[in-house]
Amino acid sequence: MHPTSVLTIVLVACATVSAQLHQLAVAAGFKYFGTAVDNPGLNNQAYMNIASNKNEFGQVTPANGQKWDSTERAQGQFSYANGDAVTNRARQASQILRCHTLVWHSQLPSWVNNINGRDAMTRVLQTHIQNVAGHYKGQCYAWDVVNEALEDSGTYRNSPMYRALGKDFIPLAFQAAAAADPDAKLYYNDYNIENPGAKYNEALNIVRSIKAAGARVDGVGLQAHFIVGQTPSLTNLKTVLTGFAALVDEVAYTELDIRHPRLPASDADRQQQSRDYQTVAQACLDTPKCIGITVWDFADQVRPLPSRRAGSES
Repeated sequence: MHPTSVLTIVLVACATVSAQLHQLAVAAGFKYFGTAVDNPGLNNQAYMNIASNKNEFGQVTPANGQKWDSTERAQGQFSYANGDAVTNRARQASQILRCHTLVWHSQLPSWVNNINGRDAMTRVLQTHIQNVAGHYKGQCYAWDVVNEALEDSGTYRNSPMYRALGKDFIPLAFQAAAAADPDAKLYYNDYNIENPGAKYNEALNIVRSIKAAGARVDGVGLQAHFIVGQTPSLTNLKTVLTGFAALVDEVAYTELDIRHPRLPASDADRQQQSRDYQTVAQACLDTPKCIGITVWDFADQVRPLPSRRAGSES
């Protein structure tokens, strides 16, 4: 149940073997080492004994319970049961909460796709963010305000928000989030921005555009969905982290997983996976503004092996 245990060696080589992941991360200078938790896992006691151990995971991200299709399935009708179930467990365990996510092209209720025009979409976005971020006001260390606005080519996704508002939907979302939860750190979050290239460059431009619009953006989340043996080099990881860190107060790996391309994994595959996790952890350690690492869950029995293509979020 602990595929990331290699990081106990990576983070603090001289630590005692009894130390756990979050303890080691904090000792190495991170703010946290955390995990995503989804609602089905809440009913698995063996899993929750680990997920709720703040020495192992000092931070929790609700994997799905705060997304739009969970919080506002019908327009103007808000429900927080799924999100609250995870956040309440994190609070009881005194874990840091990263909240995820306010605006995303996926897991949208169908009614959002029928919103047309700038004014109508502006009202929809503002209402959604005011209610959801407002409900969790004061509970979230950080919010992933906008998630995955870019295609892998670096162009903008043809989302309902983009069709109605163009690029303006992003600073609008950050302005609304700042008003709803002033103390939360506000992040832009995306995948396949861990290597230099067109998508990374446009993500930099997104951060610049938020600031140019007078909105606040505090951090960039790099999802880091990788495949064993295809993880970016330490040099590339550090180059990208440094580039984002020049624009924001903090960066973090927000959804780290490094999956095997085939099963069963060989001993050589598992050794390579360990080296890949080590590379990611080292990149964060070497970047002063990199505050922590969140794995996108840690146990296959509650997070089935993904059938998704490389890189995309589950």
